[in-house]
Order: sequence, then structure tokens, then C-alpha cells
Amino acid sequence: MPTALPDIRTEGDIKVLVDCFCQKVNQDALLSPIFSAVAAVHWPNHLTSLYDYWSSALFGRNNSTGQPIPQQLAMPARGQYQRQWIGLFSKAVEENFAGDKAEEAKVKARSIALAAE
Repeated sequence: MPTALPDIRTEGDIKVLVDCFCQKVNQDALLSPIFSAVAAVHWPNHLTSLYDYWSSALFGRNNSTGQPIPQQLAMPARGQYQRQWIGLFSKAVEENFAGDKAEEAKVKARSIALAAE
């Protein structure tokens, strides 16, 4: 019998989500070149801001030291790129978590994508 996935509850959970998502983006044929070259995202230098952003967004903690939405969360383009970004983020959530905060994370990611339009 499969065990139920936990909800997003801790800073450690945020780290798991962000790391999983970033790994997916870096391995994605469509998004990796954009984020790596065009957006000039240097993942190791930006992971902390991603952790802080999602912690603040989901737990209401004001950890962010920079802009409200880190540069690497911004959508690189519309259309297929947005759909791929949202799909990879949702997949990262669904592979690791289930519950109210997990659903909230997916809603917030869709909101970020809509704000980029």
C-alpha cells in the first residue's frame, strides 16, 4: 500500500521542492537553454533567493532580501515556455507533496506565469 505524500510544512520541504524543480528545468530541453544562456541564471547563486521566496510565499515569512519575485521565477517567454515551466513546477510539487500547501504552491506558480503575460 503506497504511503501518502506529506504536505509542504518546513523549510526543508521548500528546499526539496525548489531543488527538484531546478533539476527538472536544468534537464529540460526547452527551458534549460533559456534559463542558462538567455536569462543568465546561475543556479547555485540563486537557490537561496528561491528558498526564501517560496518560504515567504507559502508560510508568510518575510525572508526575501531582494525583489519580491526572484529573476529566475520570471517566465522566459509566453506560450509553450510558460506551459512547460508550470508543468515542471507542478510535477515537482506532485512528486513530493500533497495537501493544502502543495496546492497553494501550484496556484502561486500559475499566478507568477499569468503576471508575466
